[in-house]
Amino acid sequence: MSLINPADSLERQNEKLLRIAEALMEHVEHGPAQSGEAYAQFERAALLEKRVRERTLELERTLDLLHESNAQLARANDETEAARRNLADAIETVSEGFALFDGDDVLVMCNSRFCRDFRDTVRDLRPGLAFAGYVERVSRSRYLALPEGISSEAWAADRMRKHTDRRVLFNVRHGQDRWLQVSEHRTANGGTVVLQTDVTDIIRLERQERLKLKDKQTRMIRATLDHLDQGVCIFDENARLVAWNEKIGTLLNLTARRLHLGASFARLLERLEQELTFTYSSDRDCFRRWAAAEGLRGPISFELTRDTNVVLQVFGRGMPDGGFLFSCTDVTAEREAARRLTEVNEMLEQRVMERTLELEDALSAAERANASKSRFVAAASHDLLQPLSAAKLFVSSLADRCGNAADRAVLDKTESALTSAEQLIDALLDISKLESDGLNFDIRPVALREIFAPLRDEMEVLAARKGLSLRMIDSGLTVETDPAYMRRVVQNLVANAIRYTEAGRVVVGVRRQAGTARIEVWDTGPGIAEEDQSAIFEEFRRLDTRASSNDGLGLGLAIVERACARLGHPLGLWSEPGRGSCFMVSLPVVGAAAPARPVSLGPARPVGLAQAGLIALLVENEPQLRRAITVLMESWGVSVIEAEDAESALDLLADLELTPDALLLDYQLGPGMTGTELFREITTRLGRLPCAIVSADRSEALREACAALEIELLSKPVDRHRLGRFFDAVARGVLAAE
Repeated sequence: MSLINPADSLERQNEKLLRIAEALMEHVEHGPAQSGEAYAQFERAALLEKRVRERTLELERTLDLLHESNAQLARANDETEAARRNLADAIETVSEGFALFDGDDVLVMCNSRFCRDFRDTVRDLRPGLAFAGYVERVSRSRYLALPEGISSEAWAADRMRKHTDRRVLFNVRHGQDRWLQVSEHRTANGGTVVLQTDVTDIIRLERQERLKLKDKQTRMIRATLDHLDQGVCIFDENARLVAWNEKIGTLLNLTARRLHLGASFARLLERLEQELTFTYSSDRDCFRRWAAAEGLRGPISFELTRDTNVVLQVFGRGMPDGGFLFSCTDVTAEREAARRLTEVNEMLEQRVMERTLELEDALSAAERANASKSRFVAAASHDLLQPLSAAKLFVSSLADRCGNAADRAVLDKTESALTSAEQLIDALLDISKLESDGLNFDIRPVALREIFAPLRDEMEVLAARKGLSLRMIDSGLTVETDPAYMRRVVQNLVANAIRYTEAGRVVVGVRRQAGTARIEVWDTGPGIAEEDQSAIFEEFRRLDTRASSNDGLGLGLAIVERACARLGHPLGLWSEPGRGSCFMVSLPVVGAAAPARPVSLGPARPVGLAQAGLIALLVENEPQLRRAITVLMESWGVSVIEAEDAESALDLLADLELTPDALLLDYQLGPGMTGTELFREITTRLGRLPCAIVSADRSEALREACAALEIELLSKPVDRHRLGRFFDAVARGVLAAE
């Protein structure tokens, strides 16, 4: 309640307030002490009145905002309704039947022309009607002329199938020989626009034009028949001649008297039997039965011989009206060419066989020479190691008795040279063993710490001499490998990293990936250029020969590459000049679901390939390499389908209509798809097939891509032993499936 009356004038309100203020002041000055509480209550009442006025003003502003929002909403609703009316007016002006269904196939709106010709359905066309309901009502309309033999349920089901297509366009007959063309168009939000267009006039005009053209077409057909190189006869459903050309009389040696309108097929066939010879006697009866058959006939083909040296190819086909036709072509030249081509093919096959035998003899001689070389190297290495060991002992004994510093330096250099020679012979012996077909491995579960622990003490000494930091991270994984050869592999990799690293560190660790353990040897050396990454695995190949500390023999990585290939452990390399290198060896973890890998190399010619009868698709864009691989695979009994790029490979598979047993794909195939992309495309078309990717690319990205696809990666230059193991595994799978 206010202390003053708001209805009073401003002067009256000020007068009252002044009087109230004077009374209060007097009361404060002369009143008792307990009046302070009353004043405090008055003060609170005045403060409360101020707050009430503030809240009242805020409420009034809120109400003003609410009124403005309501006004804007009303204007928006008016604009929406106006837009809807404009849209309805617009579609009403469309000369065709128009309907709009939303993304849930529910009718949003339609114009008055929609389904106007199906008058018994118009009353049901209201917003909210489902598309299936619209189809069901049209299918039951008495104005719909259903095709002969089609029920309304079957028509509705076919209409709903059409609705699932991206593009829908078809004609519907209704009423007294009237036609509607129905088309559907998809909107951006997944809705459907249905248009109904009256095409009765167009269809009737087409009928008239067809009638006008009928006589003209008859003349054109006759002229066309006369200009054909083949002889043609056309018979009606009663096997009476209705059309022919002059060529047929020449080819079949029939006079004009026998070729006339209405001539009987049976009489013509009797004449053919007198003048011509059927290549196979059964063709005569088959041709007679085919002509006498009722209904639509299938195609028929056979050959006739005239005058003992003219060959005629006859091809017959039935027509929808029950009649039939047959054509006759002189194929004498083609048959003669085919005969000569067969003779040439036989001669070429004989030559190919001779060259194949020569190649096999040369291959056998090369294999014998290689075996002889391996035996010689093994024997020579063994015989040389004994005197070298003795010489080292003599030098050591001299060093113990020599007190002269200069003489001792000479003896140290002599011992170092003998040690290098011994290492060279050991390396040659290892390479000889690894290239031997009779080598057997001791494959068993091995704890990786059993390999790392002995090497740590040995390698830390070498690293300390060069001032490098060597870190070998222990691993608790157990792998399946030959412990002796795997120790030599890791030893060579670590020694190689220490030898070529001038400053920094070397790190050895294990990274687990699915069912495999990948040993990684990282260094901070000079790195290897991409073009040199294949060459470093060659014997006696060293890229940096300037540094005096790099006293390697150039055989360490060659031994690593051959040992990993024979053991079936993929070997990888990442390197970047100026940043360092990483060598990687992947081994199967014991107990993991890792793919089985062959652990021993059989003879140079893989066993079982010839019996398996494999068919392999080889895609390689380098012709000489493609031919070399083909010759090698064919010597193993593998049939090879060659292609130079992905596109020709896909076309070849489509033309041959066969599924190969294995795929051997180059990674870089020039323009177009890569080898891995081609593998995915073939898998999409034919299903998953055994595949190996061949590439000189040793990047980590390619290795990871092949690992993700679970396909083999063979590095260039292609090792024939690894290639043989791949096809041997494929052959075992094929024979097991049979």
